[in-house]
Amino acid sequence: MNLHEYQAKSLLSEFGIPVPSGALIRSADDVGDGARLSASESGRWVVKAQVHSGARGKAGGVRLVGDVAGVSQAASELLGTRLVTTQSGPAGLPVETLLVEPAASIRHEYYLAVTVDRALQRVVMIASSQGGMDIEAVAERHPQSIHRAVVNPTVGLGAYQARELGFSLGLGADQMKAFVSLALKLYRAFTERDAALIEINPLAELADGQLAIVDAKVALDDNAEYRQADWWQRRDVAQEDPAERKAIDHGLNYVSLDGNIACMVNGAGLAMATMDLIQHAGGMPANFLDVGGGTSAAKVTEAFKLILANPRVEAILVNIFGGIVRCDLIAEGIIEAAREVALEVPTVVRLAGTNAEQGRRMLAESGLALTAEDDLAAAANRAVVLANTKREADR
Repeated sequence: MNLHEYQAKSLLSEFGIPVPSGALIRSADDVGDGARLSASESGRWVVKAQVHSGARGKAGGVRLVGDVAGVSQAASELLGTRLVTTQSGPAGLPVETLLVEPAASIRHEYYLAVTVDRALQRVVMIASSQGGMDIEAVAERHPQSIHRAVVNPTVGLGAYQARELGFSLGLGADQMKAFVSLALKLYRAFTERDAALIEINPLAELADGQLAIVDAKVALDDNAEYRQADWWQRRDVAQEDPAERKAIDHGLNYVSLDGNIACMVNGAGLAMATMDLIQHAGGMPANFLDVGGGTSAAKVTEAFKLILANPRVEAILVNIFGGIVRCDLIAEGIIEAAREVALEVPTVVRLAGTNAEQGRRMLAESGLALTAEDDLAAAANRAVVLANTKREADR
């Protein structure tokens, strides 16, 4: 689960990490006479759209203003709109809240983050002297500026590791103590809040030499919802894809994509292989959809509804391996779901495993527009052909 910037900073403050004082604005009236705004030594404020996306500044979602009137103008221009960034997709994300903070006099920008390196199966802390930009771009153009500390899970992040990162950034003696304290608290926040990512970008060196958190991003591990219930109550569902949100409610794993061939598969690895074969056959998958091992007719019905809500879908490929659940029961669920949703989109069903032959026979005898296949590559090719045929017929 992603947090807004203001929520991320609130979480960090729970662990004694200093964050800028700011005000939340949800309507232009909230600005008032400026009493809500924190004092700014520079006389300027930064107005930030609170959306679950990076690259907000490039999209006009971060405004530097010189007075209270500027805050009001920014609020009237941003609130109620949808911010389109390079990460949000063309539909953008709704702007319902703004964070207003005093503008800082920044001398230098650093990058600092904690995440999980799945290849190493370890938590890692990453630091760079080149902050304020996408870390992916820094890694590509200046890989020598990326520094990492791999954490031993038994002892946690060591102060010596934090100092080594600080030295790699070229920090002075006065800054080193603050940096080590920040790094250790950041790691504690990461572990105690079951985070998947905590990213500070930029971590700024101010004109007086102090370090300050200018922006923060936090993502919590979805598997830890039961342990972090308080934070899950603050989840902003308006920032999430409606189809993906509905899928979660029905116990489905769904991710929207840009293609025209929908996939319904039981198992994440099988779903990835199915998507690869669709692309190999010249098509483009419209989604990732894992209905799970314990597939039922009700789940299949909801999966079809999710798929058919996408107007780009021109064919459906159902790929089920009957291991935990028999293929004849899956076929029964597919037939029931197809009738309930009045399925008209060309659909290819590949069944393999327990009672697969019986399941394919049930599909063939259903009288519905369901094409049964026993070979996955053939099923992918057939789905691509059907999608192309439908596109031509619709023109």
